[in-house]
Amino acid sequence: MNQKQLAKDILSLVGSEENVGSVTHCYTRLRFHLKNNELADKEKIESLDGVIRVQIQSGQFQVVIGNEVGKVYKELEKQGDFQSGESDNTVQEEKKGNIIGRFFEVIASIFTPIIPAIAGAGLVKGILGLVTTLNWAPADSDIVAVLNIVADAVFYFLPFFLAVSAARKFKTNEFIALALAGGLMYPTLIEGAKAIAEGGAEGLSLLGIPLPFINYSSTVIPIIISIWLLSYVNKWVDAVMPSAVRIIFTPTIVLLIMIPFQLVAIGPLGSYLGIGLADGITWLFEQAGILAGGILGATRPLLVIVGMHYGLMPIAIQNVAVLGFDYLIPVFFLANMGQAAAALAVFIKTQNKDLKTIAASSTVSAFLGITEPAMYGVNLRLKKPFIAALIGSGVGSAFITGFGVTASAFVLPGLTSLPVFSGPRFIYLIIGLGITIAVTMVLTFVLGFKDADSKKGTNGTKEAPAVKGEPQDTSKEMIVNSPLEGEVVPLQEVSDPTFAEGLLGKGVAVEPTKGKVIAPFDGSIVSLFQTKHAIGLRSEDGLELLIHIGLDTVNLEGKYFEAHVEQGQAVKQGDLLISFDSDKIKEAGYPTVTPVIVTNSSDYQDILANDQAGLVKLDEWLVRAVKE
Repeated sequence: MNQKQLAKDILSLVGSEENVGSVTHCYTRLRFHLKNNELADKEKIESLDGVIRVQIQSGQFQVVIGNEVGKVYKELEKQGDFQSGESDNTVQEEKKGNIIGRFFEVIASIFTPIIPAIAGAGLVKGILGLVTTLNWAPADSDIVAVLNIVADAVFYFLPFFLAVSAARKFKTNEFIALALAGGLMYPTLIEGAKAIAEGGAEGLSLLGIPLPFINYSSTVIPIIISIWLLSYVNKWVDAVMPSAVRIIFTPTIVLLIMIPFQLVAIGPLGSYLGIGLADGITWLFEQAGILAGGILGATRPLLVIVGMHYGLMPIAIQNVAVLGFDYLIPVFFLANMGQAAAALAVFIKTQNKDLKTIAASSTVSAFLGITEPAMYGVNLRLKKPFIAALIGSGVGSAFITGFGVTASAFVLPGLTSLPVFSGPRFIYLIIGLGITIAVTMVLTFVLGFKDADSKKGTNGTKEAPAVKGEPQDTSKEMIVNSPLEGEVVPLQEVSDPTFAEGLLGKGVAVEPTKGKVIAPFDGSIVSLFQTKHAIGLRSEDGLELLIHIGLDTVNLEGKYFEAHVEQGQAVKQGDLLISFDSDKIKEAGYPTVTPVIVTNSSDYQDILANDQAGLVKLDEWLVRAVKE
């Protein structure tokens, strides 16, 4: 994958920099806030090599990429100032979403940038627990002391990290936000809270209003609420302050308002809310652990699909901060392992070399905690493996919650996170892991999945007879005549991997000798790109066909192409669809090889391509779609 080119293509297809209000990323997807979602070409983006899926959730235009998303995001950042370029139009688009969707979007935007620090520190905390549990080093040794610093620093000063991230989300001053975090973490409060716990101190009083001593280290809710309110207070003060003194007196007034109010009201309220939330989760898992764990384990992948899984992250972090452990993270772990197990089962069972390659790489990613490649690239695509994974992770999660398995730190839930589960109940996690993998893989094998390529050659299509003329038609197959005259090229020999790997569907390609594309059957035009380089048709029998003239010819912006039909128009076999100038296209530096793809290939038992025919004419068959 060329990350630079992919970033460039994505930016172009979302409507260019002018249509981007802001963009962030998580572990697997780019999250755009577009000024107008209708300007983005979802289908073209989804067809790019390196893009797994495109979806619109919670007001975001999400482009799922997988493990390489960080590199693509860095290349994207070089092409524009998206964070500072968000307009009022974008904000209005956000407000149109439902309140639950907006809440999860806010949480995701705040936590996404700090996940690497949290996950890294959490893993170190797990390793530290392993070191002390197995007596690899004395508890009072220097190495344990240093590991404690590494493991606890991020979590202890979490309000500072969240202050910066929340300030960016709510578009307010980051340094004033840090000052508010400093107010929460001031030593007087921390030491006072410790003294109260020991029975030797009382809180402060501000104008007769109690100001309790509370230890806000590792807390989540107080600082997020404070920065949200800061975004309004700062704008209000800035608006009424004369411009000549604004730079000095605006932050002064804002700090005098916010920090006392934060310590008197927001902080205590947020702290009690966090404690109540942690106690509620504990009660739920202790009273109905099997049911709660089973439901969460089975539905967590569904939350990942819509990008709402980040809404559970602050709860897990809060649980660790308040209780010292968390019930949710072990369930997240098994949900990820279920997706990995399903992809592994597909890898073992499939005879399709392309699918086997995708399943192998996505299995490794899923076992390491990144499940989107396995979910979108394999399990959801085949449907039944995804169902098997939901059942397997639900059963395994019910088992471990029944035995009270917990995590001692927040981590990215993959095999590398196993140390955070160490302790007396670790054996039950391992048993639950075995149950999840076994149930998922067995169900995947039993339920099966469409593997239409199991009897095919290495190119993913059966070798059709190298004969001219139309083969005998039957009621069990759909015949697609060639829409162009030229030389047939096996699809796997096309230089664009999106077509060669069959990601858009099965078919064949033609190197045209004449610049005309005709309708290969009776049907209708379902899509006609503005650049006229590609056209989508649907036959009267429901077969969907994409004819893509040349490679990367979208860059010509319609030059050298002429459309003779319109989207939605009915056509008859032989009608002229598009004419083009092959010589001019080649002179511009673009290949003219034309993929002809059955985009709903999964609706057919088999797609046979006449890829050994050599030269093909308009009255000769090119593709046969065999029905089940």
